[in-house]
Amino acid sequence: MSKDKPKSVLFAFGAFCVSAVFLTVIQVPFDLHFFAWVALVPFILVCSPKARPWRLVWISYLVSLIYWLGNLYWIAIVTVPAYILFCMYLGLYWPLLALCVRYCRKKAAVPLFLVVPILFLGAEAWQGILLTGFNWRLLAHSQYANLSIIQIADIFGAGGVSFIIAMVNGLAAGLLTDVFGRKLFRPGNIFKTVLVFLVLLSTIFYGRWRIGQTEEYTRGGPLAGSVQPNVPSHVKELAEAGDEILAELLVRSDACIEAGAKLVAWPETIVLTTLNKDYLGLCPEDSTPRVFDKIISGHTKERAYVLLGAHAATIGVRDGEYVVVDRFNSAYLYGPDGSQGPRRYDKIHLVPFGEYIPFRESMPLIAELVVKLSPYDYDYHLTHGRDYTIFEMSDGQADYRFGVLICYEDTDPVVTRKMVGVDGYKRLDWLVNISNDGWYVRFRDGEILPSVELGQRTAISVFRCVENRISILRSVNTGISCLIDSVGRIKDGFLAGDLPVAAMEREGVGGWFVDRIWIDDRVTIFSRRGRYLDFSFATVFVVVIILTLRHIFKGRKAGGSR
Repeated sequence: MSKDKPKSVLFAFGAFCVSAVFLTVIQVPFDLHFFAWVALVPFILVCSPKARPWRLVWISYLVSLIYWLGNLYWIAIVTVPAYILFCMYLGLYWPLLALCVRYCRKKAAVPLFLVVPILFLGAEAWQGILLTGFNWRLLAHSQYANLSIIQIADIFGAGGVSFIIAMVNGLAAGLLTDVFGRKLFRPGNIFKTVLVFLVLLSTIFYGRWRIGQTEEYTRGGPLAGSVQPNVPSHVKELAEAGDEILAELLVRSDACIEAGAKLVAWPETIVLTTLNKDYLGLCPEDSTPRVFDKIISGHTKERAYVLLGAHAATIGVRDGEYVVVDRFNSAYLYGPDGSQGPRRYDKIHLVPFGEYIPFRESMPLIAELVVKLSPYDYDYHLTHGRDYTIFEMSDGQADYRFGVLICYEDTDPVVTRKMVGVDGYKRLDWLVNISNDGWYVRFRDGEILPSVELGQRTAISVFRCVENRISILRSVNTGISCLIDSVGRIKDGFLAGDLPVAAMEREGVGGWFVDRIWIDDRVTIFSRRGRYLDFSFATVFVVVIILTLRHIFKGRKAGGSR
């Protein structure tokens, strides 16, 4: 062992830890977003051309694993095995990034202010693609409240914001490297600094311009209400709790309607039964599905529209008996005519292992093991929806069209974009996100303790609004229910309601609110073109990984460290 090995190991470990801490505190609930602009600098500096590659691999993986285990602790509230395995997978991105940064610093003539954003955006893109995608804790999300910066998402998506942040980090790291080498005041450094400054300044000017023109392109829509129950999922999943939960929903929904709401949203699967019409037709008159359907119909008749989450089921016949062939996580719209609407939305982007079991048919033994390790005591496998359903309503003065995102679909830019419309025009006036975040809270001494998941989900929703210039009304069990406008403002306050005034404080409480939805007529480049930036850099990232590994293994054969 060389004398400098302990020092170099400690230095690398410390540098990665500093980046991990910075990347932690820039997100909700800490919201120290200014650290995002330097969070990657220690990471970049330690990935020196002189660093031993495999030392970077194991140290960065260890720190990355700790980072994800610490920041995704809320998954363990639901399932510990999936939490550990998922964090082990996410931890792989740091070693790949470390090796690629080292390789580019050693071999590529491209400056760091370009290398770093390309690599880090490429890694974020793959994180949002593999395993059906996990668009969480991206660099861009740290700036959700920095409205001037995030408006470029309507061109490039959230990835464009991540690119700008990583570019500043790359510039800072490059300048620090030259400080150590006493080369700071070279003409090239002045040029790079001016260039990055102009890009950042242009981003801010563009953002302010887009925000300033908003009033010209928006119009007032209907009054809408959002009901927020506060039921932990271990209670919500009990069938016997269905009557009590529905009664509470009706009380809060009544308050919304009396305050003038023409549309009231209830959370995902909050009505504990199956409600699709063909299923109801097979149920006895006094069965729970039929009783609940009549209660909800009576609640809406000659009053308002109610959008709610419940299950749907496709029924088949096997051995002369009715059996459930497919189950769906669905959204239903009941109207002022007192009936369930002709359309329903079945959730398209299901969560693997949480809502469906991969390899269920091809590997039944693995599927059985997954069910045993899950928080459910039944086969919870759901079927993917296929249609991007449009719901229609009228407030007596105008007709409106809206779509629904169920649960984590508000973190998926692809589903949201297709829901809004990709043919150069908007199919919708607004979106409603219904969700059950009761899985990610703890219950102690009669009190519900929220996790960081609730606030982080809300921050991520902001980018779906900006990307497509569309408002999102959120109705979320345990929170955060709120209204986000088309420039990404999470609106505090409301016209009527009893939830906390500050939207981000609506965690672990029950209540309701009513406010007016504003409709933005602008159609964005992102809505037309999608994640072209992400996919481009995802491809580049793979190419750099291949070149990096080829270089390392070629060096090992030659007897060097490379």
